[in-house]
Amino acid sequence: MKTLVFTALAAASLIPAAAMAQDDAGSTRRIEPYVGVMAGVHNYDSETSKEGIPPVGYKGRMVEGVAGVNYNVAGPVVLGVEGTASKGVSGDIDWEYGVAGRAGVKAGKDSLIFGKVGYQWTNFAALGNNSPDFHGMTYGAGVELSPADMGGSAQSSNVRLRVQADTTGNFHSIRPMAGVVAKF
Repeated sequence: MKTLVFTALAAASLIPAAAMAQDDAGSTRRIEPYVGVMAGVHNYDSETSKEGIPPVGYKGRMVEGVAGVNYNVAGPVVLGVEGTASKGVSGDIDWEYGVAGRAGVKAGKDSLIFGKVGYQWTNFAALGNNSPDFHGMTYGAGVELSPADMGGSAQSSNVRLRVQADTTGNFHSIRPMAGVVAKF
């Protein structure tokens, strides 16, 4: 856990350098670092998954911090990577953290439709203080809506409303999340 946190902090420290290194604003190839805060729930199936999560239907509400970098490859195509850390605020989940690659397409003036694939670790408060972290692949899809596409007159915005749904393992959970993302 300490190694992951240190690695995430080291990667986050590179975001300002990436922002300064991006091409001029008129270029379609740009690096866009972002951070955000989201909230939602995570509901697990009541059957044991290949990750070994016990068959009791764990669930919990959580708050999540997200940080990442997008790269506009060409035209509307965007590739990126992001890291997340979530804290359970009620229910069976204590912490979740992970990393994922993203691919998306810009829509409208400045919105984004994306899919993501990554790896996630989950610690359940319901299993006690010294319980192991359960981990596995995570998949998801979502949309980031820009105020510029919701009736605003600007061509772009640094703030986006983000809505997404993720799953862990072989679709043994559902994790809808919503929040705000700010890009640089």
